[in-house]
Amino acid sequence: MQETKKKKLMPFIALHVLVFLYSLGGICSKTAASKEFLSFEWILLYGGLLFILAIYAVAWQQIIKWMPLNTAYTGKSVGVIWTMMWGVLIFHEQLTVYNIISAALIIAGVVLMTTSGEKKTEGDEESE
Repeated sequence: MQETKKKKLMPFIALHVLVFLYSLGGICSKTAASKEFLSFEWILLYGGLLFILAIYAVAWQQIIKWMPLNTAYTGKSVGVIWTMMWGVLIFHEQLTVYNIISAALIIAGVVLMTTSGEKKTEGDEESE
């Protein structure tokens, strides 16, 4: 039974790793915006962004094969939280109470959406 749970969990882990990777593209683009247009640094950062987006596009297609589309899109919203975290840690932006409330609502929505379809059967309860 543990193997089945691991197989069900893997698409969610892959989705969140992919969302994390996608959030790194935001760092590349925001940093590149502060560089001189067509300078080596600008080209390197935007090249990194394009590379991240290419990996993201291919991996996203694979993830939506493994899970329901509504669940996958709900999971993508966690990217907003990564973006807020990068803003604070890297770009020294300030979080407001509204940012924190919004992040909590996003997490609650993701949890509700991803767990709402789970129904326990008698066999599942006995295995726990």
